[in-house]
Amino acid sequence: MNKYLVYILPVVSALVMLSCTKDMESIVISPEPDKGMEAWCDANKGEIIIKFSAEMEDILDSTFTRSGGEATRSGIPSTDEVLDILGAYSFERVFPIDKRTEERTREAGLHLWYIVRFNPEEDLSRAYEQLSKLGEIDKLQYNRHIERSYNPTAKPHFISCAEADSYTTRTTRSSDMPFNDPEMYRQWCYINHGDYSFAQPWAGVVAGCDAGCEEAWKLCTGDEDIIVAVFDEAVMWSHPDLMDNIWINEGEELHAGIDADGNGYKDDRYGYNFVRNTAVTSWTSNGSTGHGTHVAGTIAAVNDNGIGVSGIAGGRGGKGGVKIMTCQLFDGMNAATLIMEARAMKYAADNGAVIMQCSWGYNSSKANLIMGYTPGPATEEEWAMTYPLEKESLDYFIHNAGSPNGVIDGGLAIFASGNEYAAQSSFPAAYSKCISVAALAADYTPASYSNYGVDVSFSAPGGDMEYYGTPGKEDNIFDENGVLMEQGSIFSTLVLNGIAGYGYYEGTSMACPHVTGVAALGLSYAKQLKRHFTADEFRELMYSTARDIESYFVGEKLYYMNHNSAGATPMKMQLEEYRGKMGRLTDAGALLRAIEGSGRDMRLPNLYLAPGTEHRLELKEYIDDEASSITLSNEEVATANLHDNLLTVRAKSVGQTTLTIVCSNKREYRLTVTVRSGASENGWF
Repeated sequence: MNKYLVYILPVVSALVMLSCTKDMESIVISPEPDKGMEAWCDANKGEIIIKFSAEMEDILDSTFTRSGGEATRSGIPSTDEVLDILGAYSFERVFPIDKRTEERTREAGLHLWYIVRFNPEEDLSRAYEQLSKLGEIDKLQYNRHIERSYNPTAKPHFISCAEADSYTTRTTRSSDMPFNDPEMYRQWCYINHGDYSFAQPWAGVVAGCDAGCEEAWKLCTGDEDIIVAVFDEAVMWSHPDLMDNIWINEGEELHAGIDADGNGYKDDRYGYNFVRNTAVTSWTSNGSTGHGTHVAGTIAAVNDNGIGVSGIAGGRGGKGGVKIMTCQLFDGMNAATLIMEARAMKYAADNGAVIMQCSWGYNSSKANLIMGYTPGPATEEEWAMTYPLEKESLDYFIHNAGSPNGVIDGGLAIFASGNEYAAQSSFPAAYSKCISVAALAADYTPASYSNYGVDVSFSAPGGDMEYYGTPGKEDNIFDENGVLMEQGSIFSTLVLNGIAGYGYYEGTSMACPHVTGVAALGLSYAKQLKRHFTADEFRELMYSTARDIESYFVGEKLYYMNHNSAGATPMKMQLEEYRGKMGRLTDAGALLRAIEGSGRDMRLPNLYLAPGTEHRLELKEYIDDEASSITLSNEEVATANLHDNLLTVRAKSVGQTTLTIVCSNKREYRLTVTVRSGASENGWF
């Protein structure tokens, strides 16, 4: 059982799926009409998602171009006959056109996905059956909603930033910490010396059960060029302990009403609210829990700014922290559909994110029906067939995030394994290309609620109040100042009713951002060293440097389900059953130490420009030494200027030329400049 614990908060008990959402399983997808499909009750009425075969590309492009983006028909006669019968009134491409990335969108086949909207009174199963008979359609899918199973209307006691500032022990406690953030002593999950990280000792904590930050922070604290997309409730971008580390889409302004960067989304300055299809991300809607803000704080709360808490990759003093991009999938009581989720994945990749932080998914296939869980997909094949749009969108992020010339080529999709006490990770976490994260208590034992299985990649601190709490009583352990300490839970930034503050949560969705933060910190250090990795290489390095924890899985562990209620039920875990099924404990220090001798040097990117355009390149991002001179093999094609290690290349005429850079250490670097008509500044037609 997963619970969310807020600073000075009675435990709110909830059966939480994958720490954030209920089961979202939809039907098995197949274009064959004899499968006997039935529409799911949570699917959007009057909507079906379609992927056309590649042979239909030209017809669809023609229709889409003529209509200006949204039509009522496809232009394919047999499809349109069915759409007429259904009373279709909207036919729209799932993914809006981003001219910067349209070429790779087509290579991935995402341009063939469409959403058709028709008479909502039409029987959804019948509509599906009619469309499934068409040979030009490759895949079909209902547009289901993502739902949560915890109670978002609960009103826990909350401590605002202003109230937290009033405690008098700030300076004495901060003197022992790597940073001067006064509440850092509560964050045992970063530095665990076996004494609740410099706070009062408590039972059930074992030294070393942490994310390995103490050694890592001696080498690096973050880098602002590393962008993490948080798929969750909105992150409060104005939170005083987060605002310096929020991703900003320069050039875009809220409420301007224009798509300034041409990425298909208007006004997306801080990310996007995919639930309501607006750039206005909201953390004040009825039912908002602050979950996304809590997750973001673990990854990138600002370090050493004299307030609140610390983040694993939060930089120092408001500088050098990784950036948080909010991809809002939950807005109060409202949740995204599968189309909105898919758009968010592509948006993150296309706008610079290299890590997806995901505290949502489907129930484990081994979830217990008696406990109220509906089991989700059991195998990768079943998941891929049931959620083809989701899989293709995930693959797009994993394959296209990052850059072959940057610190990482590809993206990392990091998911919570789930909180159904089940012996298998949930999907998409269990997808072989994703990273699945299980939760640990502070003594290296598996958290009572955590899903586990051979598909789990990593463990990380997640809290376990069913283990640490007092059976039948509220969790009301106070420190010497009368401040409640939910010992063993995860403390981070929070927002409640629009007010910034702090609080305790627990779950695999609290373990997940620890792995995300470690990955972001590792990429920050790799950038500092100008090292390059593929996504697979970096993921393997994270795993090989993580710690083996199976020696702790001995004997039994007693916990109490519904522990803070009169019906608290004693349960025993046989820890040997978890061996080989909890992955390895993520270790930031070991990862950073291994980066120096791993990967390869970053390389200068080749440039593609249209005549009359120019491109600027900060050479310090790729070269350690100072550039002293540059030469071009053909100055009829392009010219170049060098000033303070800033290279400016201006295209003149169609052709190709080699640019050679000589550094003060006499080392030479070369890149190719290609000038072609119709190309944008970054080379896309």
